Parts: sequence; C-alpha cells; structure tokens
Amino acid sequence: MNRKITLTTNDINQRQWSTLILELNSMAKSWKRFGVKIKINATNSDRIIKWGNKTNDERNDERDIRPEIHK
Repeated sequence: MNRKITLTTNDINQRQWSTLILELNSMAKSWKRFGVKIKINATNSDRIIKWGNKTNDERNDERDIRPEIHK
C-alpha cells in the first residue's frame, strides 16, 4: 500500500531545511528494519543527505590543508 505525505514549509532557512531533510532521512533509516520504505523527494535532498552522512575522516580528506612550513 502506498501513501503520500506532502510537507510545505514557509520562511525556512537553508540550515533548517538541511536539518529537516537529515531528520527525515534518519527516520527513514530507522523504519527500514520494520519493512517501511520511505522515499524523500525534495530540493537538493540527495546532496544534503550525502553531505550529512559523511564521517569526520571523509570531511578531513576534502579540506584544503596548507602544507607545513619548515624553518
């Protein structure tokens, strides 16, 4: 059985939007073990989820680290 929910947000900033998407993704992951498949269709949701699920090691690899200066 398919059911659809539509959420409409007003006056939400980018940080709040990202947090909302990540919270919905967390809920979807938790409910997956009970057989519930939740699909999130939202603006930039794939990019936000990819960024939000990175580990600290992955984030450090992407940073532009200045080379050490030897005296």
